[in-house]
Amino acid sequence: MKFLVSSNGCGGILLATMASRLFLSIAPSITVSLAFSSNNILRTKSFSSSRSSSLLRMGTGNSFGRVFRISTWGESHGGGVGVNLDGCPPRIHLTREEIQIDLDRRRPGQSRITTPRNEADSVEIISGLTPDGITLGTPIAMLVRNKDQRSTDYLDNDMKVAYRPSHADATYDAKYGVRAIAGGGRSSARETIGRVAAGAVARKILKAYNDIEILAYVTKVGDIAAQNIDVDTFTREDVDSNMVRCPDAASAETMLKRIDEIRKTGNSIGGVVTCVARNVPAGLGAPVFDKLEADLAKACMSIPAAKGF
Repeated sequence: MKFLVSSNGCGGILLATMASRLFLSIAPSITVSLAFSSNNILRTKSFSSSRSSSLLRMGTGNSFGRVFRISTWGESHGGGVGVNLDGCPPRIHLTREEIQIDLDRRRPGQSRITTPRNEADSVEIISGLTPDGITLGTPIAMLVRNKDQRSTDYLDNDMKVAYRPSHADATYDAKYGVRAIAGGGRSSARETIGRVAAGAVARKILKAYNDIEILAYVTKVGDIAAQNIDVDTFTREDVDSNMVRCPDAASAETMLKRIDEIRKTGNSIGGVVTCVARNVPAGLGAPVFDKLEADLAKACMSIPAAKGF
């Protein structure tokens, strides 16, 4: 398989494109000939790249969206996690306190039924705003620094040599030949911090331009289902009134008892979350593969431990 590549800008683009495909090629080898000009004399130089038995895999799949596009980054036990948000309109007043409200709602260590990891999850907005908090229309980068990662909990035992059941350890090792043993790296639920921070911005935009309101609550824990919830009138305050995040107080209490029973056995229990979007205009999405529900399904099913939509 051979390519002839010129030394001008187009050649650079072609080389970059080829590099992105090289590691997925089924060809046994690739030969590239570079043509360049020196003193009006055309010269060529060739090099070959043969596939090795260990195929190099490029890490992708960290971005979602097109017009409003987010790219999350960071590992659970690294220096921090965050998001790059591209597509936010200019001239919107935005403060870190607005984003912090949603991050405080997902913060670990809030109650006995969440992870005991104690993180403040304080957000830093490091680009995309003027000094007085006006969006520039340029990418917004947000960072949350990790403070309470305890890597020895993972490294001083069998986890460094054995894969954890129902985790991504084996898959990461099979695909990349390396894995973040401490905390699970990108497969950790701390990845969702970037989604929550970007979602807080999206929430403000949707409310300001279309009066769209989005709320979510726990509908079911195990076989215990919430009752007596009016989806047209419940509020965020209703959802946040208990640690289960169910706006039906009686059902929430029953759910909590079941969670405590399971937790004391050293196990966990699944549940169902319902999301309600109000004042949504007709015509969002596009036919066939770009339906709104199809996009929502992909976003929701990429959340760690999500098993249905």
